[in-house]
Amino acid sequence: MLRVFLASFAFHLKTLTLSSFFVLITVLQPLIFASIAFYIWRAGERPGALLYAALGAGLMGIWSATLFGSGGAIQWQRWQGTLESLIVAPVPFVVVLVSITLATSTIGLYALGGTLLWGRLLFGVPLELEHPLLFLLALPATVVSLGLLGLLLSSTFVLYRNANALSNLLEYPVWLITGLLVPVSLLPGWVSPISWLIAPTWGVRAIREAALGGDPLAAIGMCTVLGAVYLLLGIVFLRLFERLARERASLSLT
Repeated sequence: MLRVFLASFAFHLKTLTLSSFFVLITVLQPLIFASIAFYIWRAGERPGALLYAALGAGLMGIWSATLFGSGGAIQWQRWQGTLESLIVAPVPFVVVLVSITLATSTIGLYALGGTLLWGRLLFGVPLELEHPLLFLLALPATVVSLGLLGLLLSSTFVLYRNANALSNLLEYPVWLITGLLVPVSLLPGWVSPISWLIAPTWGVRAIREAALGGDPLAAIGMCTVLGAVYLLLGIVFLRLFERLARERASLSLT
């Protein structure tokens, strides 16, 4: 299973790198939002505001890549006619699916690197990190937790032939309620409990506190805990929805 996972992860990582759509959502789109945020936050002249905005825009790209990747993971296999073969293969389908969702969240690192470089070259964003080692720890914790959240979403998309349309509905709301650009404290009080259950909330907090100062270990720990919960729920839901898809004969497009 480990060999299959690593081979599948490497394959999909290379495939996504060659996809013009994923290049668009992980490089160009975050740069547009980052530029808007830079002009808004620079007007406030608060220390660290530009880096704060750059990190948030980078996480927006990671979430977009994860969301569209998880929404399309099942659909791509249907289009290629490989979904049935993967379902009946000896290796559990969850191994292949988690490799795809982790590849999509990993490809989102282009967004973070691109926005930081863009901000540095065009807006003079300082890149001095308060806790560089914890920053390097926060990055994989965030990417893995988002990838496992993508697995949880994908596990529910087995039953839906237009899952990519459902994933479109989740992009902007999650950007808003997880504090990627607007602090959660400025939103209505009922939003906070919802944001605590979503990995990007803790991922962006971990990365920002590692970069700007603070204690990112608690947020890193929450990313780890939520990732484990997503993995367990994804396995359970995938088995359930896989059985329902078999009963309804809805695995393929025909």
